Amino acid sequence: MLLSITWNISPEIFSLSPKEANWHYLFFVLMGILIGRGVLQYIKKKKFETSSILTVIGVALIGMVLWEKHPSHFMTPNIQVRWYGMAFAVGFMMGYKIMEKMFKSEKIPQEWLDKLFLYVFIATIVGARLGHVLFYNFDYYLANPGEILKTWHGGLASHGGTIGIIIAIYFYSKKVTKKSMLWTLDRLAVPVALVAMMIRLGNLMNSEIYGVATDLPWGVIFARNGETVAKHPTQLYEALSYFVTFIVLMYYYWKTDKKDKEGFLLGIFFIGVFLSRFLIEFIKEDQEAFEAGMLLNMGQILSIPFVLAGVYLIYRSSKKKK
Repeated sequence: MLLSITWNISPEIFSLSPKEANWHYLFFVLMGILIGRGVLQYIKKKKFETSSILTVIGVALIGMVLWEKHPSHFMTPNIQVRWYGMAFAVGFMMGYKIMEKMFKSEKIPQEWLDKLFLYVFIATIVGARLGHVLFYNFDYYLANPGEILKTWHGGLASHGGTIGIIIAIYFYSKKVTKKSMLWTLDRLAVPVALVAMMIRLGNLMNSEIYGVATDLPWGVIFARNGETVAKHPTQLYEALSYFVTFIVLMYYYWKTDKKDKEGFLLGIFFIGVFLSRFLIEFIKEDQEAFEAGMLLNMGQILSIPFVLAGVYLIYRSSKKKK
């Protein structure tokens, strides 16, 4: 091996012990004000405006905070702001700005964008969590249902998040746009590819979801997990694949008429994201014990339907008139 990188980065941006966290009440009061402001705005005007994005920022920040009761202080938390949560929030904010530019170019009402953002944000969190519960550790959560809500213990599945978004867009299309689901999903696929990249970078900061041992020059020793040999940094492989998918989608959206061919952009997204996921899983360590000895692991099995759907959507869009 010519070179290896020792990765010992803390997953926390900063952490405050209970004695140092005297200001945490002010923090949560501020978040409550932001959320309350968005709710009151909606009640008063019966619509979302651009400023309602502050509500989502507040929710995202709360999601970045790990709340644990200190054993000797009933209401004194430890506060840990993590790179993963930051990457998640920043990805969503970047996605919002991309969608805003897309909607403006097509003269789509701003109200649609604000509502879409909330639909997708909630669906991503709920879908990704339930996906992990159902696909990866169902027996454990069936016996310990209270653990389902403890997202800070880890456990989000991208396949579940994708399914959650699709379900949310069904209701969004019925209630808001009155357009087909594919019309929305084609446009949403562009920024979601970028968000997926940010999430994988968050996985890297957590020193999780990495590959098997390698002697390649860019192998990484994940020292925080007690590793002593270099492993494939599969988080970076996937992040790069998703970024390439994002660039391809941006090109097709802005430089061609493919956005008018329903299903084409979504098909590119499914193939770009889930085919790369399927292939990279071959050099990734098993995420759950039950995957040992399986010809294809759970991530690969769940990726196959999305890849096939992507192929079908591209074929369908080529045959259907504008």
